[in-house]
Amino acid sequence: MSAVLWHIPISHFNEKARWALDYKGIEWEGRTPTPGLHMAVALWLTRGAHKTFPVLQLDGRATADSSAIIARLDEYRPEPRLIPADPDERARALGLQDYFDAGLGPSIRLLAFHELRQDEKAMAAFGEVVMPKRLMQSERGRAIGVRMGSAFTQLRYRVASDEAAAKARAIVLAALDRLDRELEASGGTYLVGDRFSVADLTAAALFMPIAQPPEGPNDLEPPPALRAFRDPLVDRPGFRWVLDTYARHRLPAG
Repeated sequence: MSAVLWHIPISHFNEKARWALDYKGIEWEGRTPTPGLHMAVALWLTRGAHKTFPVLQLDGRATADSSAIIARLDEYRPEPRLIPADPDERARALGLQDYFDAGLGPSIRLLAFHELRQDEKAMAAFGEVVMPKRLMQSERGRAIGVRMGSAFTQLRYRVASDEAAAKARAIVLAALDRLDRELEASGGTYLVGDRFSVADLTAAALFMPIAQPPEGPNDLEPPPALRAFRDPLVDRPGFRWVLDTYARHRLPAG
């Protein structure tokens, strides 16, 4: 039986779950409600426990949150493992996952949406990707879609504040500094041990909105302000590592 993943295609946290499914060779069916409505769907699927995607349905059980989904998939199909079996490596890998989840993930999302909302053309392109196609077929519908997308991102993520965006930039840069240091300490290929783990998957997936690896979901062209933030980072060891990790380990979508 194939898994069902309720997800948002452009989301980096959802990319974590998709990558884990594909890495383990698990067939899955994707379902993508309209943004905003997805929160009601998530609440329904999890009986009120979670309001965000991704949500995985597997063997009659719904699991929300990308990190919990990875743990569930390691339980469902142990090999290839993502969470190391060695206790010390396991603690280190999960600690790095927590670090990138808590800091980098929300901040890079806030920054991306902040810059997106400043650019009407980019916001229209965002609407084309995430809004119902029928709505976006007319000029009036596209205008409505842009307003809906802008309003939703502000209400959900509070992305309109320049001060919040500046703080998010600092957190993203600190996360890249941390990634550079971890790679130097570990030898530059894997963050933990000598094989791909949840630590590598999490760091690479959550940097995806800026790194834009060819193997990732690249339906959106970054707005100019986000490209200006990105361009000085492309020669950093961590940035190059994200692209290389995608190239080596991001198997085709299920």
